[in-house]
Amino acid sequence: MKVSSMTAACVLGMLTAIPQSAIAGGPGDYPDRPVRIIVPYPAGGSTDILTRLLGKGLTQRWGQAVVVENRGGASGIIGTEAAARSEPDGYTLLMNGSGPHTVNISLFDKLPYDPVRDFAPVVRGMTIPLLMVAPANAPYGDVKSFIAWARQHPQTANYCSIGPGSPSHLAGELFKSMSGLSHLTHVPYKGSGPAIIDTISGTCNVMFDAALSSGPQVKNGKMKLLAIGTEQRDPSWPNTPTVSESGLPGFSAYTWSALFAPAGTPPAIVRKIQQDADVVLQSEEVKKALLEQGAQPGGGTSEDLKKFVDSEIAKWAKVIKDSHITMN
Repeated sequence: MKVSSMTAACVLGMLTAIPQSAIAGGPGDYPDRPVRIIVPYPAGGSTDILTRLLGKGLTQRWGQAVVVENRGGASGIIGTEAAARSEPDGYTLLMNGSGPHTVNISLFDKLPYDPVRDFAPVVRGMTIPLLMVAPANAPYGDVKSFIAWARQHPQTANYCSIGPGSPSHLAGELFKSMSGLSHLTHVPYKGSGPAIIDTISGTCNVMFDAALSSGPQVKNGKMKLLAIGTEQRDPSWPNTPTVSESGLPGFSAYTWSALFAPAGTPPAIVRKIQQDADVVLQSEEVKKALLEQGAQPGGGTSEDLKKFVDSEIAKWAKVIKDSHITMN
């Protein structure tokens, strides 16, 4: 009886000494060691730039190093799989893009990860608008006039993309479907550079491309901007209407990056990361740097990101199925 009483007293004392946040699965002293963020792309791209900006801000807030690890290859599959298999303790995170997280699941028959089952959404990092661009001397200057022109030239009307299965390709297929231009021919290129060159020359009638790469060509007068692919107008192009405004209501196509944690990461840790990351993303320094890259700063709650990811998966799954696109 005495031994039981002493044991109970010891256990009670130990529980009292443990921080309540730890008992409740809270963040406690998180992080108490360096945090790794995997980027499934090579260094130097827009997602990498965003991650390093976020990592710098989190390092300052946490007093712990936030290390960016680039693991590119296989359409983002290699890095995304590595993050999915990591320990769900908050010390390995993933800054993923729209392709690996919402498109690959429909493009490939088999993936070594499930974007919904294997990850906990944290916070949206940024949006990069897709610009609908055309040659500078094209006989059309907006979406409606391009649709009219394409109907008058059914044998030659085309759109170019930066490659099969790319956001540029999927945006073109969505536009083709919503505009009723079933005869619009897809011309794929290996990357943005050669597609831009042929758009400038007039070989390509229109193209959807990231603002980061096509924006400078619009500003120097080599290409014409017809519309913006985001739901709202872009602050960098305030006088340019969206595709949705231009006669195709509901159209939206853009790339984005968002922060995720492996599934099973304690909710309180996910919440702490989300709240701190959101503060960094809303800082003037980060906003200015992203806007200079042609990107719109993100933010918001984990719940917002989950709803967004679910809607993006469903939207692009339909486009991919209807257009018979496969990467297998």
